Amino acid sequence: MSFEAIRTRAEQRKGGAAALDRLMPPKPDPKALAALKDDRALAEMTKRVFSAGFAWSVIESKWPGFEEAFLGFDPARLAFEPDEFWERLTKDTRIVRNGAKILSVRANARFVRDVAKEHGSFGAFLAKWPSSDEVGLLEHLAKRGDRLGGNTGQMLLRFIGWDGFVASKDVVACLRNAGLDIAEEVKSRRDLKLVQEQFNAWAKETGLPYSHLSRICAYSIGANYQAHETAPASPSPA
Repeated sequence: MSFEAIRTRAEQRKGGAAALDRLMPPKPDPKALAALKDDRALAEMTKRVFSAGFAWSVIESKWPGFEEAFLGFDPARLAFEPDEFWERLTKDTRIVRNGAKILSVRANARFVRDVAKEHGSFGAFLAKWPSSDEVGLLEHLAKRGDRLGGNTGQMLLRFIGWDGFVASKDVVACLRNAGLDIAEEVKSRRDLKLVQEQFNAWAKETGLPYSHLSRICAYSIGANYQAHETAPASPSPA
């Protein structure tokens, strides 16, 4: 299916072309992404990990406490904190006291630090990775990071400003409606590869950023008013 038909349907559902355009976020900025500080990359990783399967509003309300408890998310400091530091955090009321997720911060601090050594910064690493290979980047995050697989990895990339798609319920419904042979929940590498190929084709057809294609796709079908498809800074998990 041509993306023009999908866009037309989204415009009709959202009140016209201008109304749909207003729902689009700013175009991704690779230079801004490359300039992202490593502590902010680790902070966003942590926010996405803790938000997975939890009320985002709670994480947002407690976030100042997270910043304090995790020492401003400085990867160099956190990577070398002793076991006692992490044990104390499991009793720290400033944060959500989930032991496995707390320890993921230590693992991801080491991940960010190692990538920064290889590429100059974690943001620079992301800025170099092409949007045409989100599947490869997601695999890299899942393999080298901790608890960064699946939807958490996609949401991390969305919130951090990398230009990609999110295989949300409505995006998948749009793709299936367009004739793509994928499951209702995209989890397998096969399905992710097919989604990637379709978005690559639409990007070539339209010249639009992948993040815009993803949102327009979501707006074209289903309930589709999903906060994370509306604005990358939204705290809602819908």
